[in-house]
Amino acid sequence: MDNKNEDRPHAKRSGWLKNDNPPGDLAKVRRCHAKTRLGGSCKAPAMKNGRCRMHGGKSTGPRTPEGIEKIRASHFKHGEYTKRAREERRQIRALIKSLGDTISEIDESAGLSVSIKQ
Repeated sequence: MDNKNEDRPHAKRSGWLKNDNPPGDLAKVRRCHAKTRLGGSCKAPAMKNGRCRMHGGKSTGPRTPEGIEKIRASHFKHGEYTKRAREERRQIRALIKSLGDTISEIDESAGLSVSIKQ
């Protein structure tokens, strides 16, 4: 890290502070004032939106159709519980059941006794 004040390590920092607060006395910067769990107000320096980095506020979500589609795609994990996948599983179970019934009928007509585990 390049330190401009290597020869004076305890000198006051020059330039703008974080969160676009002006340089100078930290007691004069804007404060967040969000309500804390204890009922008081947050005393952290505020950002441009008036809140600190910890109390920036909840996202209001995507507004455009492209943004909504990106969020929907990012939440898609494996598709195991989509309507299409559930319907395919129902069809497969019904097919297996009908095949089992058909095999049982064939066995009965042929006089065989084969059991199928389901």
